[in-house]
Amino acid sequence: WIVDRLAADLGERDALDALEAMDAPAAVVERAVGYVQDTASQWVAELVGAGPGERVADLAAAPGGKATALAGAGAWVAASDVRPSRVGLVRANAERLGLAATVAVLAADGTAPPYRPASFDRVLLDAPCSGLGTLRRRADARWRIDEPAVERLAGLQRRLLAAGSSLVRPGGTLVYSVCTLTAAEGPGVAATLDWPALAPPGAPWRPWGSGALLLPQAAGTDAM
Repeated sequence: WIVDRLAADLGERDALDALEAMDAPAAVVERAVGYVQDTASQWVAELVGAGPGERVADLAAAPGGKATALAGAGAWVAASDVRPSRVGLVRANAERLGLAATVAVLAADGTAPPYRPASFDRVLLDAPCSGLGTLRRRADARWRIDEPAVERLAGLQRRLLAAGSSLVRPGGTLVYSVCTLTAAEGPGVAATLDWPALAPPGAPWRPWGSGALLLPQAAGTDAM
């Protein structure tokens, strides 16, 4: 079903090339501070555009790679995750990188975030997804994810996006990302938000719906 689904969403050639690319071993990429994080995830954090003095909400923060990158850019980050067991990873990573003072960590449901409306300059929602863009690293996803999960997760993503959008101040920025390749979880979800879209980044990203797509074969990264 994965082959059929991606062929329908991406076209057969791009789908097969993506699946072949994800059969190759993943490279280990390390940020300058010593945190191992795939380049695609680093690029997503950069696209948030966070800067010194800004307040940023990361609504699905575990294990903390993007939250610590945002804090490393000078922002104050409220990093939450619905799973208390995973929140500890965010806290540990922030402390290890010397960012405990600028990363506030809490367990919270992103569909009902415990923040005042319009209280953040920027919001990042790197949403829970089927993970079909990370098969290099998570080979078990081929068998762990079933086809109905795509639509179930898209429903969750829509609820998270609606909640996240309420937190952004007027003139602020929201970045929605998923590490998968299904249209239902990418442009299908983004289309439900009646906001002006950000300009898509340049190559190796390419326009897709109102956003952008990064195929794994384009730069040897995870898909986003």
